[in-house]
Formats: sequence, C-alpha cells, structure tokens
Amino acid sequence: MDLKDKAVLLTGGSTGIGRELARLMKQKGAKVTLTGRNKERMAAMQEEGFEVIEADLSNAKGVDALIADIGEREFDILINNAGQLVDHDFRKGLPDSDAADDCIYANLSAPIRLTTALVPMLGHRPEAVIVNVTSGLAIAPAARQPVYCATKAGLRAYSLTLREQLKDTNIHVIEALPPVVDTQMNADNLMSKMPAAECAAQIMDAIESGADEANIGQVRLLRWAYSLSPALARRITLRF
Repeated sequence: MDLKDKAVLLTGGSTGIGRELARLMKQKGAKVTLTGRNKERMAAMQEEGFEVIEADLSNAKGVDALIADIGEREFDILINNAGQLVDHDFRKGLPDSDAADDCIYANLSAPIRLTTALVPMLGHRPEAVIVNVTSGLAIAPAARQPVYCATKAGLRAYSLTLREQLKDTNIHVIEALPPVVDTQMNADNLMSKMPAAECAAQIMDAIESGADEANIGQVRLLRWAYSLSPALARRITLRF
C-alpha cells in the first residue's frame, strides 16, 4: 500500500512503538489520527502535527466514546496497537483481578470492538488495512505474564480468522509480532530490547509490502523454533 494521503487511526500512538510508527507514517505522507491516555504525551504529539483523540481503551465505555468521537471520519488504515501489561504472577503473591480485567479488555476486547465498528466504513474505501499488534508471546507464552500472553494469543487467533473472513474484500489484515521492545511498558524488563523505531520500521514495511505477518527481530527465530517443535518453543519462552 502506498501511504501517501492515506487516513490512519492508530491506537496507543503517543509513546513507544505507536509513536515511532505515527512519525514514520507521517513522513510517508499519511494523515495520522492517534489515541492515548496521557495528556502530556498527547499534547506533545499534537504539537508535532498529529490529530489526537484522548481515549481509555481498558473498558467498553472508553471504546464506545472513541467510536463516537470518530463520528463521520473515514480511515483507510486501522492499527490496533494500544496495549497494557499486568503483573500476574502467583509466585509473588495474589494477583489483582481488576488489573487483569483491564488488561484483557485493552489488549483483546477493545481491538475486536473497534474493528467491528470500523469494518463497514473500511469496506467502502478503495483499499484498506487492519493491523493488529500482538507479540512473539502470542506464539509461545512466558510464565511471568500469563494474562498478557493470553490476550495476545487471542488477538492472534482473531487476526488469522478475520483475514480469512475478509480475504475476498478490499480489507487486508496484517498481524505484527514484536519481540521485547524498549518501551515504557518494558521499563522493568532486563532482557535485551529492540529499539521502538526499529520495530515500527518493520511494521511499516509489512504495511507497504502487503505482507500477512511482520515477524519482527527475534520473533523470526521463535517462529522457526516453533515450526520445528512447539514444545521446544514453549520451553524456551516459559522460562522467562
């Protein structure tokens, strides 16, 4: 897809992967509307020339408010990038069920609800793309993050089946699977991290080339290990 003059709705676009992706798409001539929750970061992106919509996607009320704010706007690309990470480790103590619910909604329910609302409009565009940002942990989970991994695996399954449903339409579905990326969400993670700008560049390549998946960085190795032995891939990631 040629991004020049394309209208983009990008959730979670004020920081991390989303911020870098917004900047890259703007350089390509796209008109990017982004969502986020932090007022200061949103104001900074607005100063860079982006249209911004404040939105809390951790509950149905917040997603419905975003859909209402979109109104009659038309988009060519929907990027479901916003996500949350929740500490859910029984080895450390009893997890917070409310925090888990917010994570599940933000990472899985919100993309599904937003996609459902926008598919009719996307279907009337000459060409359209839906990008769902999952994770390498959607392939094989890490023990420390069971809720996060479950949501990303769910969004991966949704992306695969959505692509099949829409294969005879003008809407192409892309799944982006990042590794551990140097973002605020991973600030406490001591593992080696990919720069957010590099991750965003690989997602951009997938959009422009029309790929079905963007297996980013070390995720390519994980996919290879999974193709050889799913049990082996799980043993590798479950240690973390």
